[in-house]
Amino acid sequence: MLLVLIEHDRGALAPAALEAVAFARALGREVHALTLGAAADGLAADLAAHGVDRVHQAHHDLLSDFGPDAWGGAVAAAIETLAPDLVIASGTDRGNEVLAHAAARLDLPFAANCTDLTLGRPLTLTRIRWGGSLLEHATLESPTPIVSVALHALDAEPAAAPGAAEPTRLALDLPASAARTLVQARVERAAGLTLATAPVVVGGGRGVGSADGFAALEDLAALLGGVVGCSRAVTNNGWRNHTDQVGQTGTRIAPEIYIACGISGAIQHWVGAMASKHILAVNTDPEANMVARAHSAVIGDLHEVVPAIAAEVRRRGSSA
Repeated sequence: MLLVLIEHDRGALAPAALEAVAFARALGREVHALTLGAAADGLAADLAAHGVDRVHQAHHDLLSDFGPDAWGGAVAAAIETLAPDLVIASGTDRGNEVLAHAAARLDLPFAANCTDLTLGRPLTLTRIRWGGSLLEHATLESPTPIVSVALHALDAEPAAAPGAAEPTRLALDLPASAARTLVQARVERAAGLTLATAPVVVGGGRGVGSADGFAALEDLAALLGGVVGCSRAVTNNGWRNHTDQVGQTGTRIAPEIYIACGISGAIQHWVGAMASKHILAVNTDPEANMVARAHSAVIGDLHEVVPAIAAEVRRRGSSA
């Protein structure tokens, strides 16, 4: 049996959790899910559609909101109770943190950000290292292997045949020390698209030249129903907020298309953009890393190219 930790926020399913379910389903074993907190009990129908056979629902007062100590302790307790052949979670910041806590409690090894895995003793796997610049092929020897799935490593498609997702209550005993790290307050973001969820991202780098230069990118993103992102150089210059940064130390995106304007394509930025379905680079340098990695490229001045693309989108929209 394979046990998948289902990441959620007060009952709102994290899309990456279904990527972990799809990863587990592809291994050809019975897939069980672990949900933490009563707020997640309503996720059973979604999990059934993605082929989950059984849902273990853990309830405890300390699981009413997220806390890495409480979640890690709950996962560790579930492993001891259920004795799964493999434990999987999504390779988000939260997923990796929780699995690290659980592995430390049980004195078990943990392999993060896997892209491929073959069951056996030992387990063989491929995982992302060095921010995505290296794929490591390794073996994992453990009585209970614990792994996370690299974010956007595969699409979360519903199963051809739904699973039963039979709910089962899982009793847990968490120590009072698990309350050391719990969410105490929240700041709600404005509703709408985010970098992580937008189908279109228009990114700008040092080549945009200034904060005012992003006006053309904002215009194009609005026309295409997308959002604007940027490179680290832009945030370092104070042209955009860090929340707009795409990259290893920013947001990892997976849009249908990423239009990278004036971005050189340093490895740290590429880590955040490489899951994009299509990449269009706009750059004056035909040798730029982003141009070399893009599916398509326009070699030219972004200050001319971006307004021209926007004008064509408007023309086609008005004639539709």
